[in-house]
Amino acid sequence: MNAPIFIADQGELAGLVHTLGTCDAIAVDTESNSLHAWRERVCLIQFSTPTADYLVDAIAIADLSSLASIFANPHQQKIFHAAEYDVTCLGRDYGFSFANLFDTMSAARTLGWPQVGLAAILETRFGVTLNKAHQKADWARRPLTPEQIDYARHDTHHLVALRDLQIDALKAAGCWEEAQEDFARLARLPAGAPAGVPDPVAFWRVKGAYDLTPPQAAILQAVHAFRESEAARQDRPPFKVMDEATLLALALHAPASLDDLRRLARMPPPQIQRYGRGLLQVIAGARTAAPVRPPVTEREPDEVRDRYDRLRLWRKKRAQARGVESDVILPKTTIRDLSRRPPTTVEDLAQIADFGPWRRATYGAEILALLAADAATPA
Repeated sequence: MNAPIFIADQGELAGLVHTLGTCDAIAVDTESNSLHAWRERVCLIQFSTPTADYLVDAIAIADLSSLASIFANPHQQKIFHAAEYDVTCLGRDYGFSFANLFDTMSAARTLGWPQVGLAAILETRFGVTLNKAHQKADWARRPLTPEQIDYARHDTHHLVALRDLQIDALKAAGCWEEAQEDFARLARLPAGAPAGVPDPVAFWRVKGAYDLTPPQAAILQAVHAFRESEAARQDRPPFKVMDEATLLALALHAPASLDDLRRLARMPPPQIQRYGRGLLQVIAGARTAAPVRPPVTEREPDEVRDRYDRLRLWRKKRAQARGVESDVILPKTTIRDLSRRPPTTVEDLAQIADFGPWRRATYGAEILALLAADAATPA
């Protein structure tokens, strides 16, 4: 195996884009720094062809826009493993759009393989053992170590061969068109939300938030905002500043002094020393602020919820009979859309989200019959 080719400036990137443009298929992966920074970003983009591996330094190269033509080219296949994260991150950071994807994890799930992680697949199918020790590394730090470089290149090096194996298996199993529909769905995924942009209602996602009284929720909102500002100032992930269980404990107990903070089992002395006075200040302000109530969400009508439950049960039985996960049969977006806009004709099915021709031909009649029986059942 030859050493990977490191791409660290615009001239080298231009040469790579030309080289990749001559290939019918390329393997792609990314490495980000989500565990080490407040604003997550793509730090490294790996490409492999049948003859070489390339590592693009997304920290060193300011303008990666020339890669857009590669990702959007409908005549060239981009092979990912677990494409969803990479697609949303690349869309978020660079505005890339995608066409003609192949996802080796999606293919494995469609085939009903018992293990779908890349390391397990490569060991089982190719006898290759991956070292995952650098999975949580800080990929923004430079220089990359030789071990990181070796780790990164192996995430794409075998994907072209794996794709070839899976194409044969999908066609033999009669699942090729089904898999292609899921690849197309992945290519349509929207870009991720800009990293680090504050979400004013994010505190409601803290486990236990909806059990708080409105005055307690006001404190949770305040300490959550405090944590975010500290994370931004230090450029650290928020969970490394303070975990969510601590935020909830602060909201529940509303400490008014450093002694009160010390009585909270969640807060070790160094954390109190670093953040204690700031927390006490925002908690005091929250006590006099307006109470905070949960956002009002419109409840789905009973008939929509009933259809959703019936469709999920149908999907589960179909999946069990075939030996795959339920969302291989139909993605959640499709089940949700079917329950909200129940089709009555074959033509209606074509308007349902992520319900491609193969799935319509395979499951359409069953679904129309199920929904028709549901509509005929007296309330």
